[in-house]
Amino acid sequence: MDKNPDPVRAPRPPGGGPGIVLCGDALLKAAFVDGLAGSAGCPVIVVDTDLLYSGYLGSGMIRRDGVEVVRPAAGDWRGALSAVAARASEERVLVIVDTLNGAYGMSGDPWHAMRVNSCVMLAAAAGRGAGSSVVVAAMARRREDGAWVLSPGGRQVAGLRGSGMFLLEDSGGGPALAGLDAAGSRIRGETPL
Repeated sequence: MDKNPDPVRAPRPPGGGPGIVLCGDALLKAAFVDGLAGSAGCPVIVVDTDLLYSGYLGSGMIRRDGVEVVRPAAGDWRGALSAVAARASEERVLVIVDTLNGAYGMSGDPWHAMRVNSCVMLAAAAGRGAGSSVVVAAMARRREDGAWVLSPGGRQVAGLRGSGMFLLEDSGGGPALAGLDAAGSRIRGETPL
């Protein structure tokens, strides 16, 4: 991973909800999270559920000041994200949830994914007045029928109301983001990062 990445802009959906960034490469996703954290221009809170990014920070492979890492336990997801939402409502912060895969897999409860989605939307709504942003990263792949699903796991990724979905991929000339519509099709050209 490049220790001095170029500035990365947080994807900002027009509805003010969270930006959902889908990616098929874990290292590219971690590099994107690090680039986003390094160029935020405000305090950054990374809610790390897959422990990849915080592992890089903990090992010293990535050095990033001003990043607060929250690692919620399975039984305390709601409390941890409620505290993050409260902070986002009080001051401008960038909240990065890394990843939906880890968050959804924290519990065998079938309603857990719905609670995770609700907490993410709460953080986005609470932070709107303070100018906070929420970006959610997910490892995903496209099925033959065109739907995006979490990988591994296969749970379908559905857009949240007011959110925007983006595809992060290496376009050969470096990482790029492309906007996706509700059906998962590209709606905008790629934006190099």
